[in-house]
Amino acid sequence: MPAQIEPKLISGNANLPIAKAIARRMSMHRGMQVGLVDARVERFNDGEIFVEVFENVRGEDMFIIQPTSNPANDNLMELLIISDALRRSSAARITAIIPYFGYARQDRRTKARTPITAKLVANMMVEAGIERILTMDLHAAQIQGFFDIPVDNLYASPVFALDVMHNFKGNMDKVTVVSPDVGGVARARDLAQRIGAGLAIVDKRRSKPGEIAEMTVIGDVEGQTCLIVDDICDTAGTLCKAADLLVEKGKAKEVHSYITHGVLSGPAVERITNSSMKQLVITDSIAATPAVSACPKIRVVPTAPVFAQAILNVWNGTSVSSLFDQETLMPIYEGMYTV
Repeated sequence: MPAQIEPKLISGNANLPIAKAIARRMSMHRGMQVGLVDARVERFNDGEIFVEVFENVRGEDMFIIQPTSNPANDNLMELLIISDALRRSSAARITAIIPYFGYARQDRRTKARTPITAKLVANMMVEAGIERILTMDLHAAQIQGFFDIPVDNLYASPVFALDVMHNFKGNMDKVTVVSPDVGGVARARDLAQRIGAGLAIVDKRRSKPGEIAEMTVIGDVEGQTCLIVDDICDTAGTLCKAADLLVEKGKAKEVHSYITHGVLSGPAVERITNSSMKQLVITDSIAATPAVSACPKIRVVPTAPVFAQAILNVWNGTSVSSLFDQETLMPIYEGMYTV
């Protein structure tokens, strides 16, 4: 009788902390040591990426942990080259764990003669030998249709719901979830339903790209603790303006933000520090920079427990969609949150 193939993890350089955290969580679940495959992912002097895997992966079920965050091109190429190395080493199956899927904001043609880069990236991943994608909070859910391979899109909402119900226990009747724009209403409504809170919207109108001419609060937030919910925070301009608007014109008691992917580029950290927002909660899908780690207003919640369980579910052929409910995640997070 053939021996059971164990899941094996390998990581690029994009977010080693989350890769190691996933390995630790899997070790706890399996009751045996699960480590990262010994490999080197480095660059030649001219910037070319080189990968060498030091362990035998023939016939193995391989999981590559690599968000395609900043620098997006380097991290994407690392993912593709690692996959090619594993395919040429006769791995049985290659699954890419992409906590943050870069280029997801280029999911359609917004003007004439522009690319659909998310589709191009999908084609490259499949061509490199990746057979399954596991990601979190795709900017546009329809990107799953760009692939001709299975794509499991996990959600941060259940984790955020546990965090909200733990940190605002006893005051949930004074909590209102806010979408920072009309396009994010579905995401905000999902969290509002999970925690039994009201919903409001910030409507923004742009005079030209990158500049906001007018913002209006739709809904009553006076005296409420507002939770702004979104998938990506890049430069934090819209987020901070929305927080200031809710406090100044909406008369909100305080404003917190729950953002899945903290890109936080350019002046983002400075803007958050100087804004009326009390706290920004992000996940660890993107490795925190020193500035992010040092900011007292920014708090990071872990996604390693849910990714570790999702990997085990993929490996043993059980449901990944079961992880969409906070009731399922409660035991996975092992007492981190009490509601």
